[in-house]
Amino acid sequence: MTKDLRTFLADVAAADPASIRVVRARVDPRLEITAYGAAAARLGEHPVFFFTDVAGSELPCVTNVAATHERLAIALGLDPAELRAGRSDLGASRTSHPPVEVERSAAPVKEVVHTGADARLGMLPIPTHNELDGGPFLTAAVGIMRDPHSGALNAGIYRHHVYDDRTMGVWFFGSHHGGTIHRRYSERGEDAPIALAIGHHPAFLMGAVSRVPGIGGEYDAAGAFLGEPVEVVRAETSDLLVPAAAEIVIEGRIVHGRVAEEGPFAEWPGHYVGGGPKPVIEVDAITHRRDAIFQDIQASGQEHRLMGALPRVASVFRNVSQVVPGLQAVNIPTYARMHCYLSIRKEHDNDVTRAAFAALNTEPENLRMIVVVDDDIDVNDHREVAWAIGTRFDAERDLHVVPRWNGPGGLLPTTWEYDTEGGRTPRRSAAVIVDATKPAPPIVFPARARVPEDVVAAVDLADATPLTPGEVGPWAG
Repeated sequence: MTKDLRTFLADVAAADPASIRVVRARVDPRLEITAYGAAAARLGEHPVFFFTDVAGSELPCVTNVAATHERLAIALGLDPAELRAGRSDLGASRTSHPPVEVERSAAPVKEVVHTGADARLGMLPIPTHNELDGGPFLTAAVGIMRDPHSGALNAGIYRHHVYDDRTMGVWFFGSHHGGTIHRRYSERGEDAPIALAIGHHPAFLMGAVSRVPGIGGEYDAAGAFLGEPVEVVRAETSDLLVPAAAEIVIEGRIVHGRVAEEGPFAEWPGHYVGGGPKPVIEVDAITHRRDAIFQDIQASGQEHRLMGALPRVASVFRNVSQVVPGLQAVNIPTYARMHCYLSIRKEHDNDVTRAAFAALNTEPENLRMIVVVDDDIDVNDHREVAWAIGTRFDAERDLHVVPRWNGPGGLLPTTWEYDTEGGRTPRRSAAVIVDATKPAPPIVFPARARVPEDVVAAVDLADATPLTPGEVGPWAG
């Protein structure tokens, strides 16, 4: 059976049914869908929420699908501990699976087709996520475009501000290949065809947001994550190939020369940034399954950060290990997705700089601090990383500032200059490299205090019994 959103939900239900919560009460798509995720997050919980009755739409909505390492491990067929460790590219280097085109009759997403005036965005339960958002936003829509130069199909997740039934904005920035494709169409004076696929297996979404070199290749990366080819079908209004097993596909054009005010929108760093005049998409068609499920990602929440961080971990691991073979592990923490921690087995002192710049170049618009530690440090334990900084980092020698690295503009608040009137202008901001490693061999550095692992493993803590209420301790005689 082809993997899709439904097969994934079935796998989660079989492995951990309590992690799926069904909300049968009617919910308002404005703020209430996100409110369930926010309420659970305050308790340290991140379940899947399936809303069966969303006001204004006949379709259900599912959110928080990929908000935990455990569920993403199910998606990738990995052990959660392996996933958290950051010691591999998460399977992206598995056998590549280019997409396979199928007939319309074999494509569930073609069961219902709306074109022209019947293709209304208002039929979808699109949430408004946070208090100051400028309106509803698509957050889990995979944008598919074709490069007019090479013909390559490119996929990525961008933010889409819904203006009305037929138009929405799109924001490309930094190194987004979708923005490059749009510019190439603009240089020709042409509209840029685009299709937005909503509702698919998390492994497909991870392929879409992975950092593959050059334009195109995301379908192949998704196939590697899935362990099978992505089945695709021809779009209704263009030559784009869209995922046949998606729940919903919105087809349209980025209109040449047309812009509209986009935002505000709460992004993953937890601030309102960006916005301004952005390209406009006109909707030409909407196709969907007969019983389609609308998928949402909780904006500025755990799912938003984790879905962005884990594919980047894989890409950083792949890119850094090519220049520093001694790379051991990578962590881009969900609580600070602008940081990246690298553990290396250091052979030369310049391994640190090489590793750090390979990481920075993987995601130049968002990574702001690279911390490099030795291979005895667990990069997934912030206490270990802090200890390494406190004991192996000398700011005068080991802090490297990379001026004007991020921006101008983008999602980070530091890449904007603010004024007293509430206005802002884009600027560049610096990145830093923190070298928290010991000197390379043959220099002898003080040894770290450790109790031998075999001795620790032999201890039975059951031998250490707690005092009972009223018991006199052995020191009393």
